[in-house]
Amino acid sequence: MTVGEDFSDAVLAGSRWERRSFEHCDFTEADLRGLRTRGCTFTNCDFTRADLGDSQHELTAFRSCTFYRTTLSGSRFTGASLLGSTFVECRLRPVTLRETDLTLVGLSGVDLRELSLTGLRLREANLTDADLRGSDLREADLFGARLLGAKLADADLRGARIDANGLVQAKLAGARVDLDTAVAFAAAHGLVVD
Repeated sequence: MTVGEDFSDAVLAGSRWERRSFEHCDFTEADLRGLRTRGCTFTNCDFTRADLGDSQHELTAFRSCTFYRTTLSGSRFTGASLLGSTFVECRLRPVTLRETDLTLVGLSGVDLRELSLTGLRLREANLTDADLRGSDLREADLFGARLLGAKLADADLRGARIDANGLVQAKLAGARVDLDTAVAFAAAHGLVVD
């Protein structure tokens, strides 16, 4: 396990890491382009202004990590966890997220337009003012997510789990929903459905 190491400004592009653990490490402005991780764990690490473009992360956990102005475009997360991590002013598009846990993730104001978020766990995620227009959120778990001002026009929400607060707070005009969500939306807005 690597604890408290300073990797700021390090050039580690194209590295391959397997079953490594990092805790409280600083990757500020590190060049991690094309990094490949498998079974790694990053806990409370700082990726401020790091370049993780075109990186691939399989079965890797980023727990309570900070991503501020981080480049993640072209990166792929498969079977990963981003539990409790925060993303601010990051370049995320295009990013691939498959079977990835985004519980408690901070994505406030982030551009997630036209991404496939199918079946992802976004429980209690902060999506305040996030731009999710045209995104595929089918079967996604958004229960408890903060959706105040989230833009969901043209998003596909069929089968998604959203609580009443989310249905009231998000901008859902033009979103595609199933009958159950439509009824829940009506009820959340005070309509009586017979």
